[in-house]
Amino acid sequence: MWSRLRLRPATLAGQFLVLQLTVLLAVVAVASVVSVQQSDADFRDTRGARLRAEAERLANTKIVRFSFRTDAVDANRSTLTSVTQRVRFEVQASGVYLADPDGVVLVSSDFGGRDRTIDLAGSTVQQLRPWTGDVDDFGTPSIAAQVPIINRRLELVGIAMVAQEYPTWAERARSVLPDLLTFAGLGLGLGTAGSFLLSRLIRRRTRGLEPAAIAALADQREALLHSIREGVVAVADDGTVTMASDSARELIGLADDVEGRRVDDLALDPAVHDLLADDAEIRDHVVVLGDRVLVVNRNPVIERGRRVATVTTLRDRTELLSLQSELSARESITNTLRAQTHEFHNQLHTISGLVQLGEYDEVSRLVGTLSRRRAEISDAVLAHVEDPAVAALLIAKTSLAAERGVDLVVRDDSALPRLDPEASTDVGTVLGNLVDNAVDASVSVGGDTVEVGLRLHDATVHLSVADTGPGVPADRVGEIFRRGWTSKESTVGGRGVGLALVQVVCERRGGAVRVRAGEGGSGAVFEADLPGAARGVEVR
Repeated sequence: MWSRLRLRPATLAGQFLVLQLTVLLAVVAVASVVSVQQSDADFRDTRGARLRAEAERLANTKIVRFSFRTDAVDANRSTLTSVTQRVRFEVQASGVYLADPDGVVLVSSDFGGRDRTIDLAGSTVQQLRPWTGDVDDFGTPSIAAQVPIINRRLELVGIAMVAQEYPTWAERARSVLPDLLTFAGLGLGLGTAGSFLLSRLIRRRTRGLEPAAIAALADQREALLHSIREGVVAVADDGTVTMASDSARELIGLADDVEGRRVDDLALDPAVHDLLADDAEIRDHVVVLGDRVLVVNRNPVIERGRRVATVTTLRDRTELLSLQSELSARESITNTLRAQTHEFHNQLHTISGLVQLGEYDEVSRLVGTLSRRRAEISDAVLAHVEDPAVAALLIAKTSLAAERGVDLVVRDDSALPRLDPEASTDVGTVLGNLVDNAVDASVSVGGDTVEVGLRLHDATVHLSVADTGPGVPADRVGEIFRRGWTSKESTVGGRGVGLALVQVVCERRGGAVRVRAGEGGSGAVFEADLPGAARGVEVR
């Protein structure tokens, strides 16, 4: 039974109420002590002045002065006792005494203090100066006024003392309790109302979550930021970085103390700074940082119709790009081989038919023509391109284009020497994708020519591919290199990857790719620059 009983966790309002009550009780306790002390001070000042006035009046009474000056105290004791009792009654004192110069009580208002010595510690009465202060009134803490009784020769002949005992703690508390209860009740009411309103405000700001839930979310957030492989950066509307995952710090070089700092104050690559500082939505934007290729997405965070932040995600696609580039090369080779196989089948069928017809001279002429055409294609490419991988790609693409009715030609001013393997691979990737797009564009409108230009200058490969297709509309030039953009119909394999891959390969090497209209306004010319290409060593 008891195991099923669980205390509900305290709500935020309950915690604030308990805190307010605790503070209020502490304030009441302190106020009580201060009030009692203030009451004592008031009592000491007020009663001390009254007691001193009565003691001076008693000391100056004729019968008192006469009795002490003539040593007639014993003779007038009953009268003196009556005088002290009257003073005690009028001033509501606890004791009234007439003593000799040494403080021995000669006359007491209650007959109990006779022949006992009054407390003269700290008193100045024996120096003929009236005094008011705290005394021990025969075991009772009291405040007393002591006034000297002097003769005509200004000699001390007696002491008049009027004493009033301090009220008890209960009496003091009763004097201040009504006010304390009033203020305590008022404070409790205000504290309860304030706690309720404050809890409502905090619940609204925290989406109704209690502190335990907020702490759990914070722990989960930290665990998530340390575990996800994608980079995540959140930037507030004022340009302050509010969150950055470990992967984001590594990918774009953020410092550990980046959170809480403005984007403009961070030492970031200009491309990264523009991505984080802007607030427009972007999808699959490719950014090249050093040797990394990042795919960036940015989404605004909208709260109650107002943009309050942006969240940018970064995916490292460096390895995927390499695989995609290699796959593109393999796909190009596969398509080329497929086209050549189809062409060889047609030629073999033709030769087989001529043999069956006994037209051996025609067979000889056909074989010669085919061999001559193949040699012409190879010679036309090798005359301008010495790099074997690029030359083989152009020869294969020429055959593939010819099958589709397009003449692929290399410009006369082209000159590309042997390149280092990495540069050769990148040139092949860029050239293969541009040629494929150019052939597709030309075929779509009945064009028949694709022209390729290649040259190496200052360790930078400059290549151009001109088609006789429909061209690129001026208002869409900025979109054609975006991943997913295509002018072709969708297929199962996907479209819109080739030009995006070309741009990424060029930017990774520090170059660029651009497009312009062809001569006479027909077709399009794609130009790409790939820096950092070193001459390769020819193997013999």
